[in-house]
Amino acid sequence: MKIYNTLTRQKEEFIPIEDHKVRMYVCGPTVYNLIHIGNARPMIVFDTFRRYLEYKGYDVNYVSNFTDVDDKIIKKAMEESVDAGEIAKRYIAECKIDMENMNVKPATVHPLATQEIDGMIEMITTLMERGYAYAAADGTVYYRTEKFADYGKLSHKNLEDLQAGHREIKVAGELKENPFDFVLWKPKKEGEPAWPSPWGEGRPGWHIECSVMSKKYLGETIDIHAGGEDLIFPHHENEIAQSEAASGKEFAHYWMHNGFLNINNQKMSKSLGNFFTVRDIAQKYNLQVLRFFMLSAHYRSPLNFSADLMEAAKNGLERILTAAEQITRLAGAEKPAREMTKEEEDLLGQADVFRKKFEASMEDDCNTADAVAAVFELVKFMNTNASADHSQIYLQNLSGRLHVLCEILGIIIDAKQEVLDADIEKLIQERQEARKQKDFAKADQIRDELAQKGIILKDTREGVTWKRA
Repeated sequence: MKIYNTLTRQKEEFIPIEDHKVRMYVCGPTVYNLIHIGNARPMIVFDTFRRYLEYKGYDVNYVSNFTDVDDKIIKKAMEESVDAGEIAKRYIAECKIDMENMNVKPATVHPLATQEIDGMIEMITTLMERGYAYAAADGTVYYRTEKFADYGKLSHKNLEDLQAGHREIKVAGELKENPFDFVLWKPKKEGEPAWPSPWGEGRPGWHIECSVMSKKYLGETIDIHAGGEDLIFPHHENEIAQSEAASGKEFAHYWMHNGFLNINNQKMSKSLGNFFTVRDIAQKYNLQVLRFFMLSAHYRSPLNFSADLMEAAKNGLERILTAAEQITRLAGAEKPAREMTKEEEDLLGQADVFRKKFEASMEDDCNTADAVAAVFELVKFMNTNASADHSQIYLQNLSGRLHVLCEILGIIIDAKQEVLDADIEKLIQERQEARKQKDFAKADQIRDELAQKGIILKDTREGVTWKRA
């Protein structure tokens, strides 16, 4: 399996620290509002990669945090005249609802920054003792970037080039030693949440939070650190500087970053009026469509979101769901038990080619776009090579292949059995009777009436099926 490593800018063979175990950290959202579709992309793509790793037999310790203390959370709390903790708690709950509806598996641990303050104070103290951090007179603690020789190795930014022509800036009345020194601890301001520390009451900087949570739940060196491309600099760069200065060990062996999400070829922003939350999308689409849309492109590629592309994703997903429904019905039909024929065994061998294509795609830097293409090939094969004439064991094997691949993608194809209203059931029965009596005009009339009620009928050799429009 190969992963494109942002650190080295090349694909590398994935070799875990421990055999059959993966330690993976994915930066989670700052919880001050409903999550937007930009937040959804890393959630979906790295959840899918995790699913594939588990499919391959790895025990994945998957940690994804919630940043529950931050300037934006505090601002929102002040606007509503409530405690910042109340805002965080509310939007963590809302985020978990959206994650469930996108079929994103819960992390092994979802740590909260506010519950790890002691660890942050401990790491900052270590950094100060080793000369990597210093305190200003007002209680602000900064990281000394010039002290860390490898600063810039992830973003491939040269500190000297960044400094060139950059004027010195003042922060809280004190000159930083370097304009690129960043905050580890900030002093308390009126009305803000704060915790006691050796440097006075205050709260941690953003970057130190992830370093400490990763260390606590995964260890000083992890296999994979992942997140959005926008986090490479300064967030992930600063995580490396803090963690490696504190431990003296490599922080993460592989760095994975998903590309940006644009809206109609423009950057998403509230000022442009093209800002969409996951909840906004859920009003128009099942969030399985959003998930399928996200997986239809390679995770490192920029992804453009538009109504047309979402409709295309909806139609593509529908092809898969229709095929899944058909094969499930065929495989579940009662018929005399018999062994597979030689022809059926050969067909299953041909179907296995699509599984191999799927695996090859996923092992080539989590190429979900090509993996989805392999699923479509399997669907086309099933539509041609599955009928009521085939043995049950063959049909069940074919159905199982589709289920396994869709499970890795997080696509739910086992639709919950829905009970129709009695009047709808009655109309379907009346139509069946009309067809038996060869009263096709009445049958067509009832079909049209059901369509107006949002029920689409399909006549098959095994009987009539229905779905909601």
